[in-house]
Amino acid sequence: MTIAYTSNLGLISITTGTESGLWGTYTNTNICSLIEQAISGYATQAIPDADTTVNITNGSTSAGRNAALKLTGALTQIRSLIVPTVQKLYYINNATTGGFAVTVRTASGTGVSVPNGKAMVVLADGTNVVEA
Repeated sequence: MTIAYTSNLGLISITTGTESGLWGTYTNTNICSLIEQAISGYATQAIPDADTTVNITNGSTSAGRNAALKLTGALTQIRSLIVPTVQKLYYINNATTGGFAVTVRTASGTGVSVPNGKAMVVLADGTNVVEA
């Protein structure tokens, strides 16, 4: 197998002349699952009163690839949602209880505070997360 993955969304990238008979399967996965999730995917993401990481898994659906995330859970303090260090837009709805903000950031970058009960569009720029 000679499969590579794109750096931002983890899409399947097949080397020309390889994977005979599998191009249709890989193309369907990319278009019907992975790109669709990145453009219009909506998921509920629990924040279990702890900093929470979402990832983009190469070649398969994953929480961090979704375009929109509704954050739920009961918070007792400000928590972080740690997103992949790639270039990607996110629509974040902080629907947690407890009255605390959630900071959306990358593992080593700065982030944006999404107040409790509010929704924001944020941009992961490959290093930090900023308000879009």
